[in-house]
Amino acid sequence: MIEFFQALADPDNRFLAYAMTMGGLASIAFGIIGTFVTIKRISYLAGAISHSVFGGIGLALYLQVGMGISWFDPILGAVLAAVVSALVVGLVSIHAREREDTIIGTLWAVGMACGILFIDKTPGYFSLSSYLFGDILLISHTDLVFVICLDALIVGVVVLFFNRFFGVCFDNEFTLLRGINTTFFYLFLLVLTALTVVLLVRIVGIVLVIALLTIPPAIAGFYARRLWQMMLYSVLLCALFTWTGLGISYSFSLSSGPTIIVLCGTFYLVLLAVNKWIFQQKK
Repeated sequence: MIEFFQALADPDNRFLAYAMTMGGLASIAFGIIGTFVTIKRISYLAGAISHSVFGGIGLALYLQVGMGISWFDPILGAVLAAVVSALVVGLVSIHAREREDTIIGTLWAVGMACGILFIDKTPGYFSLSSYLFGDILLISHTDLVFVICLDALIVGVVVLFFNRFFGVCFDNEFTLLRGINTTFFYLFLLVLTALTVVLLVRIVGIVLVIALLTIPPAIAGFYARRLWQMMLYSVLLCALFTWTGLGISYSFSLSSGPTIIVLCGTFYLVLLAVNKWIFQQKK
């Protein structure tokens, strides 16, 4: 880890400074949206959205390289695919409960498959590992601007509509009886989740996205008594795991995304065992 701090202090290693900044800023979005995803128990919907993102990335690469549309960036394709998938998955979960798991599973698989097919038809060679497993060291200044805008959007929306999101997550029927359009706010929450997923893809990749979105809030749930506390703890834990995982991966020449997830998962399992042991001792 000493080597990591020395490299971080070197002004020539700007990519490390970007990565650390990205980890801290992204934790705001992860912690807030991850708390809603965990409380509402819609991690499977977030998983479907995250894998559909790959279809948008593949389409963007095909249009950019194969068709010469240079302005169609993969991140733009990912955002479009994520938002469309969020709306489709949300409407399916509301109106087609009988076959919800099958339809969502189909969208999950088709999104990935379409992305691969588009990349197959794109001239040249593309490494898919950074999209599948993430690489926080490839963060650019544009990515930082994107995450700052996303953080501002999420914080602003949550402050304005906190009680409505709270009601949708904890008691949808009562909230509906209060005259609040629960369908709109549920879909709105999924769209915010979709945008956060796009951000997560840059850090831990499509395959591991659910873990970083749900594990920190799950740990925070052990100790938080209020929803805002859970969000705050989740933000701090996301930053801690991201920064620590980045340092470990750099020091031992490991992939950053999987290292962050293994650190998250290990920490969660240890705390889960400790809490269960304490509970047994009190009985």
